[in-house]
Amino acid sequence: MACSRLGQWLTLLVCLLILLKAESHLVGITLVESAVAKGAVCLDGSAPAYHLDKGFGAGINNWLVYFEGGGWCNTVATCLDRSNNFLGSSTKMEKTMSFSGVLSNEQKANPDFYNWNRIKVRYCDGSSFTGDVEAVDPATNLHFRGARVFRAIMDDLLAKGMKNAQSALLSGCSAGGLASILHCDNFRSLLPVDTKVKCVPDAGYFINARTVSGSPYIQAFYSEVVALHGSVKNLPASCTSRMSPGLCFFPQNVVPLTRTPIFFVNAAYDWWQIQNILAPDVADPEGAWKKCKLNIKNCSPSQLQTMQEFRLQFLKTIAGASNSSSHGWFIHSCYAHCQIEIQETWLAADSPMLSKTTIAEAVGDWYYDLTPFRKIDCPYPCNPTCKNAEFF
Repeated sequence: MACSRLGQWLTLLVCLLILLKAESHLVGITLVESAVAKGAVCLDGSAPAYHLDKGFGAGINNWLVYFEGGGWCNTVATCLDRSNNFLGSSTKMEKTMSFSGVLSNEQKANPDFYNWNRIKVRYCDGSSFTGDVEAVDPATNLHFRGARVFRAIMDDLLAKGMKNAQSALLSGCSAGGLASILHCDNFRSLLPVDTKVKCVPDAGYFINARTVSGSPYIQAFYSEVVALHGSVKNLPASCTSRMSPGLCFFPQNVVPLTRTPIFFVNAAYDWWQIQNILAPDVADPEGAWKKCKLNIKNCSPSQLQTMQEFRLQFLKTIAGASNSSSHGWFIHSCYAHCQIEIQETWLAADSPMLSKTTIAEAVGDWYYDLTPFRKIDCPYPCNPTCKNAEFF
């Protein structure tokens, strides 16, 4: 979810909250050892991994693939740092993972997808599964092979029955949400033509906005990620043929060219984007935004005005790019980031709502073509249900 140390600690806090609060069950890890020979490996050269909870009953031939989040690394130093933890090495990953929200196997908690084959793909490449550099520097032993990891895991799942999928959904959180956008059409192409395939990125719509100091920080950062990981050949060619590859990491430049239906779950005041795009530490050397970034209730009137302007830019960007009738969106005004994997924000008695509808209900109705859902919340602090999402 983050590219800074502060963001990494917040990521760990969110994971802890999930473990403490959510109705969940534990699912064991699967290492794709056969991928190593193909060079489809994590940053440290270890085997890629995922957690699979098998479908049952009427959902036995339906597949939900969910990409884990965890930010990106844009330099050798930051990638080396990741290679020493679970975001860069499967040897550092926990052997079981808690499944809840859209990954839950309980009908009351996840009525539309509970009996599907539900997979959480572990994120260990630092490029939203787009990198592919053949050379490996012996001094660092870093492998930039995210795109190969994506394909190796898809091949493993196809062999386990996904090739016969009747319905499929590609999703993910944060950097994983971005991956579900960038790979949406690619995922569609791997499945039979008669499979019902859609994509639901959660907190993956990162916009190309300037910082509070006026610098194009996130644009430069993404360009560095793409260059380091050799991502250009694995980004949509429909985008890279028209503009600089780094710009093709932004959904606003990819979504208009994506053919597969997409539903966007996002906060208009996404706390990761506020912390790392609008007001990153490099643009706030005096720390004037520090307290505000951690809790929107601490923001001054002028900071809130800046955030309101950021919201308008976000809404203009997503509405301008997502104009297909096959698209849907749930854009609320909570100070949140990543919600569909967390039971409290996916489907609970006090979940965030738009038009008296939870995220789970909106996604389910859209996926099954029952009702379209394209709702945008009023400005902060208008939505009383946001109190239940403030830590996510």
